[in-house]
Formats: sequence, C-alpha cells, structure tokens
Amino acid sequence: MGLGGISIWQLLIVALILVLLFGSKKLRSLGNDLGSAVQGFRKNMKENSE
Repeated sequence: MGLGGISIWQLLIVALILVLLFGSKKLRSLGNDLGSAVQGFRKNMKENSE
C-alpha cells in the first residue's frame, strides 16, 4: 500500500493519463513552474523567519 490506500499502480495510471492529456512538453514546463514557485515560497519563508 502507498499513501493513504493509493497504490503505486494507481499513481502510474494517473501519471500516464496526464501525459496523454497534456503531452510531455506541457507537463515539463508545468513542473518547472511549480518547482520555481516552491523555491520562491521557501526562500520567502526563510527570509521571514530571520
């Protein structure tokens, strides 16, 4: 069992559906944008705590 009853196979199927729907280029750019947003958020949280 994975996270809260979600198996690895269910995650793989969802990932495959996302790739089929959006295409790998779109998902890659979306992942980069999301990573940049998380980095910016962490940086701001670190600055605020100091």
